[in-house]
Amino acid sequence: MTSDTEIDPDETTADTEPTGSAPEDLDLGGVVARSRAGSSFSLDDHDPRDTFGWDKEAAKARVLSEIAVVAELQKLLFAERKQALLVVLQAMDAAGKDGVLRTVLTGLNPAGVHVTSFGVPSEEELAHDFLWRVHRQTPAKGQIGVFNRSHYEDVLVVRVKGLAPAKVWKKRYDHIAAFERTLVDDGTAVVKLYLNVSNEKQRERLQDRVDSPDERWKFRRGDLEDRKLWPDYMAAYTEAIRRTDADHAPWYVVPADRKWVRNLVVARILRHELEQLDPKFPPPEPGIAGTIVE
Repeated sequence: MTSDTEIDPDETTADTEPTGSAPEDLDLGGVVARSRAGSSFSLDDHDPRDTFGWDKEAAKARVLSEIAVVAELQKLLFAERKQALLVVLQAMDAAGKDGVLRTVLTGLNPAGVHVTSFGVPSEEELAHDFLWRVHRQTPAKGQIGVFNRSHYEDVLVVRVKGLAPAKVWKKRYDHIAAFERTLVDDGTAVVKLYLNVSNEKQRERLQDRVDSPDERWKFRRGDLEDRKLWPDYMAAYTEAIRRTDADHAPWYVVPADRKWVRNLVVARILRHELEQLDPKFPPPEPGIAGTIVE
């Protein structure tokens, strides 16, 4: 699994909210519904700095208990081997995709989790349809598959940078929706997470990478060019989410300016999605009860 260790000002004492609430006192009941994008999705309705009214230290403790529940549900999913879960992570650079992988998935059985990072397509991949390389990485029954970037790059980067004509990428929304419908019909739940980082927070995190010798390797000059295209990316994300959100394959918008909020929201959503699957241990072989192992 990849890691995310960028320095983040929101982890300093200057940004610490009052503490004192017990983790179990946090109200997480509405976070899933509030994070849901919906077909009328607008970025203006989702604040990247939202805290849901949570206490920082209590939230950082609560995420551990949420991860523990997710781990138990994963154990059932792995044993049952009748269903799968695909988690799609999409975000602008420095929003924390790697941090989510490291923090939220760290307590899960690695035998039941497969992470795929999609970069620039290879020559072989370009010789096929755009979903070819993606479909090959979808999770098997009993598995949780995580896409760090995904098939959505073909209506995001491809659109913003003009890598294909509009008549090509505009058709892909329907292709993506049909692809996800196929996965769901075959027993793979699909949940899509957009880590919503603000332009200013991204600037801070990228500057931290430049200024930190052990983080500088993460920075690319192309990051600066992408920042110039921020409005175009926001328009592309907005349309992609609107066009492909569905009850069977929902989009959730996760506030990503504060890591502790981001991690708890993601953990809660994963718990919710796994609880909807309601996996069960398979029945034992008949006559096993009472067997004496010598």
